[in-house]
Amino acid sequence: MYIEQEDILNHISAKPFHIISEAADELGVEAYVIGGYVRDIFLYRPSKDIDVVAVGSGIELAKVVAGKLGKKTHLSVFKNFGTAQVKSGDLEIEFVGARKESYNRDSRKPIVEDGTLEDDQNRRDFTINAMAYNESQGLVDIYGGLADIKAGVIRCVGDAKERFTEDALRMMRAVRFSAQLGYRIDEDTRTAMTELAPNLQKISAERIQ
Repeated sequence: MYIEQEDILNHISAKPFHIISEAADELGVEAYVIGGYVRDIFLYRPSKDIDVVAVGSGIELAKVVAGKLGKKTHLSVFKNFGTAQVKSGDLEIEFVGARKESYNRDSRKPIVEDGTLEDDQNRRDFTINAMAYNESQGLVDIYGGLADIKAGVIRCVGDAKERFTEDALRMMRAVRFSAQLGYRIDEDTRTAMTELAPNLQKISAERIQ
């Protein structure tokens, strides 16, 4: 079951989203809710973990939002990763600046550069996790994540072999999403998983667990 696109505004019109939008306007940056939270709106799945990507400094945006949310709000800044987390009540909001990533063949650690919203969507694993939304532009879904939700499909963003070569753990995530949602895995995605399955040997037992 999925929500219609025109109804998404009902879910992103209340606090804290109007505060995020207000803070972004003050800083002159674009900000989008992105990833799992957007996916779960369409699936009617409750989620309190919100990911926000800013085309600019995610940390600065988080600081302004934390100030607007009040005294009981806790702000954590992780400068080495360019991210920040705001906790307010039972909400957790993760902020990051839009970025593009590249990988060395023998490392799961990406080389990170500032980027656009599209760059940030490009680096995500599956189409259903690459949708973004803000009030001015609406749903930004360049990889057809909503269509894949309607069809019940797990499909990699872009080239599946590239996504799994970047991070072999994504193969485990594909299986987990398929099991949790009852979705089939796209044929190209499944073929790449079969070919690259030996790469899971590079993943620590703790991560697989």
